[in-house]
Amino acid sequence: MSKEVVKRVKSAEIELKDKLVGIQRVTKVTKGGRHFSFSAIVVVGNEKGVVGYGLGKANEVTDAITKGIDDAKKNLVKVCVLKGTVPHAQEGKFGGSRVFLKPAAHGTGVIAGGAMRAVLESVGVTDVLAKSKGSSNPHNVVKATLDALAKLRDPYTVSVQRGISLDRVFNG
Repeated sequence: MSKEVVKRVKSAEIELKDKLVGIQRVTKVTKGGRHFSFSAIVVVGNEKGVVGYGLGKANEVTDAITKGIDDAKKNLVKVCVLKGTVPHAQEGKFGGSRVFLKPAAHGTGVIAGGAMRAVLESVGVTDVLAKSKGSSNPHNVVKATLDALAKLRDPYTVSVQRGISLDRVFNG
């Protein structure tokens, strides 16, 4: 994800909601004919700053989704959400995907598309302006969004890292 420390969270103590980002039907051609299987990308979160994603593959759609949810619960991270939005503008990237997150005023809503929307809603962001650039591959967009979210810092962390008071963070 990022070079900064990402706080891992245990899924046992949290109530998680899952969102299906996408399902792909995969075909393998064999001597006996075509063999179909499914892969599912799933995002889980508690809408209070914890989010994770997972990939599940199986011969049935429901099994792929279940495996994806189980995988997502193993990859949970804690994210900084401030008053329903992100604390500052941030870019994230993964593979060919680039995402940009910008704080928005209360009442704006989640202005984001597809895979980004699922991640942002799962983490508990209610107001944000977001843009996806480059590849629109859902796998990479989800990972790029999580990269951007993992890089976010709250004002208290900034004040500690800079060695200044909390008032100076806001007032320069």
